[in-house]
Amino acid sequence: MEVTGVDKVKFIDCTKSNDFYLFEVGRYKCVPNYSYGPIVRTRTIFHYVISGKGYLILDDKRYDIESGQGFLIPAKCKAYYEADAEDPWEYTWIHVDGPRTMELFNSAGISEENPIYIPKSDSGIILDILGDIYDHSDRECYCYAKVYEFFDTIISLSKNRIFNDVDPRLAYVKSAINFIRLKYSEPISVEEIAAACGLNRSYLSRLFKHATGYTPQEYLSSYRMKKATELLLESTESVSSIALIVGYSDAFTFSKAFKRFKGVSPSEYRNNH
Repeated sequence: MEVTGVDKVKFIDCTKSNDFYLFEVGRYKCVPNYSYGPIVRTRTIFHYVISGKGYLILDDKRYDIESGQGFLIPAKCKAYYEADAEDPWEYTWIHVDGPRTMELFNSAGISEENPIYIPKSDSGIILDILGDIYDHSDRECYCYAKVYEFFDTIISLSKNRIFNDVDPRLAYVKSAINFIRLKYSEPISVEEIAAACGLNRSYLSRLFKHATGYTPQEYLSSYRMKKATELLLESTESVSSIALIVGYSDAFTFSKAFKRFKGVSPSEYRNNH
């Protein structure tokens, strides 16, 4: 995929797969400090950095990214990214969504909580695959095959890949995450999460940490803060009400936890945004 200008993009209508929908591939060579966002996308997008460096802010957390790495922006997450002042990045991207999209990215060790992709070896093949999709965007079946090859490649090359697709331990971690997202508004404990998965606390904690980089308690707290942040920005609920909605017994405990997470109180955060 030879780039003759600064920006090249092709919009692709491949929406018939049961696993994913392919909408767009492109490539962009940024000028120093070029930024995009903050934005909340309706579809998931994955960037692969060809050269240079920059940073991503996803859900208020910063990640520094360099050449040969990738970063994921899941749908419905607030993101901002900026090219380095001295060594601005050039990246290629794929805009994809659908029923299995996040499952496939998760299999490569990439998620909303861990959005940075780090390959364990030379990953020039990723650039080749995305270039092939770009160059043959009018061949629907070819593009479908190449997207499957893309996912297979990032999974097999991922430095953060922990489990293969049939490893039953991954099912336990997914069950724990689903339980947390379903029950976060209740005063649940790690013991209850483990019991719901049919495991003891210690074993679940080891599996969870290995797969996600977080302990179950850290993930629960982070998810509660994410939901609290959304409510502070998008609703008129009081801080006391939000505390109860996201699983805290009182506003004082919630406010202390929120300040540890964001650096400011819930009221200050709402007023500043």
